[in-house]
Amino acid sequence: MFTGIVETTGVIDSLNYDKENLNLTVSSSISHDLRVDESLSHDGVCLTVTRLSDKSHDITLVPETLKKSRFSDLEVGSLVNLERSLKVSDRLDGHIVQGHVDDIARCKKIIDNGNNWVYTFKSKNFLKYVVEKGSITVNGVSLTCFDIRDNFFSVAIIPHTYSKTNFKLLSENDLVNIEYDILGKYIERLSKH
Repeated sequence: MFTGIVETTGVIDSLNYDKENLNLTVSSSISHDLRVDESLSHDGVCLTVTRLSDKSHDITLVPETLKKSRFSDLEVGSLVNLERSLKVSDRLDGHIVQGHVDDIARCKKIIDNGNNWVYTFKSKNFLKYVVEKGSITVNGVSLTCFDIRDNFFSVAIIPHTYSKTNFKLLSENDLVNIEYDILGKYIERLSKH
């Protein structure tokens, strides 16, 4: 369980396929504090730490994860947002994030307002879960949706989030991982029964 409050970023040092699985080595400022078998959010995807060194950690992505996320588009040197799992005693500063990516969206527009940024994304698969002023997770970052129309939604990024996450490297037409608010998915499921 996560909150969508990114702790730091990591750099992908290597990508190696082992049959259908993709093994990644990620270097970060928190790698030395991790432990093998720990769950760690990488751009919003909950992944298990499989190996450690002083400055990096390894993770493995199975075909289902590759299909549902943007990881198949990443390359050596790519920056990923990292968040360790929530402790029961922590404040829930963002919203409840499972680390189970629902969709991939495309960045369609970026507006630089000087001291804040507005990103507009296109997502056609699950837009029914996006509500005005509702929570959404983009690349592991807990954000608030607005300007929802057709298959588009927008989010605003403050300078702190911009400098601390990989939003600063995002360009128009780039893909991002999306996790919709779990509450909406449960409500839909309950309403069908």
